[in-house]
Amino acid sequence: MKWLRKKKNNHQPSLSLEEQRAEKLAELGAQLWALRQEQGLSLEQVVVLTRIPRRLLQAIEEGNLNDLPEPVYIQGLLRQFADALGLNGVEFSGTFPISSAQVNPQSMGNHSPLAQLRPIHLYFLYILLIVCSVNGLSQLLNNVVLQASNSQNQPYPKQKSIVKPEIAQIKESVEVQSVNDTLSAVQQGKAVQIGVTLKASSWIRVVADGKTEFEGILPEGTHRIWKAQEQLTVKTDNAGGVLMSINQEKAKEMGEPGKEEEVRIAAKPKF
Repeated sequence: MKWLRKKKNNHQPSLSLEEQRAEKLAELGAQLWALRQEQGLSLEQVVVLTRIPRRLLQAIEEGNLNDLPEPVYIQGLLRQFADALGLNGVEFSGTFPISSAQVNPQSMGNHSPLAQLRPIHLYFLYILLIVCSVNGLSQLLNNVVLQASNSQNQPYPKQKSIVKPEIAQIKESVEVQSVNDTLSAVQQGKAVQIGVTLKASSWIRVVADGKTEFEGILPEGTHRIWKAQEQLTVKTDNAGGVLMSINQEKAKEMGEPGKEEEVRIAAKPKF
């Protein structure tokens, strides 16, 4: 009895469900960001592939739980994001906790498993996916009908003139969104942003608009993002161990391994 009592007192309290969600989202978001950078894809291209708004994709990469919808919808967004990058979306998103039963399965006791494994939110998600599928199928059928009508108007169509409308739509959508984002950034005076991913443990100091935001050693695998209205300064003692991305561009090494490097980035002025 004494041994059992001692073991029980040494038990450490677990994190709350909200804290576990925030921690897991930061981990999964960093993995998706790093994989997207390796594949050379911009957020605008991922928007076209997933049909997920850019602000939600960015919130996932930054691990910002407050800018995302309910946990069950976050899991669906993670699955679509992972599928677009070539991962197994079901397995990848399955690690994100959406209920207390998923985090602590032993605490279920005698409760009904169906009530916890199939919450009412899942049915709304299924309905949303069905609506999206129907809209996509309707658009595809309209394109096929339009292409068939154009073919009938041409007496001798050539085989090489048949193209896939989806490819043209994707290119046009990416170009239009890129122009819109550029105009929006110029009009609003978008703040400068950097993202760093540690290939190796390194000391880093970040100064935003003259104020030191961070100074210390970050372990390997860490992903952090900082923003400033006017200027960002990043200094490290191991330039080759730090991948830095400026304003969502492709990440690059700050310099050579083991060498000190300092980079200053100024925000674009308003016009």
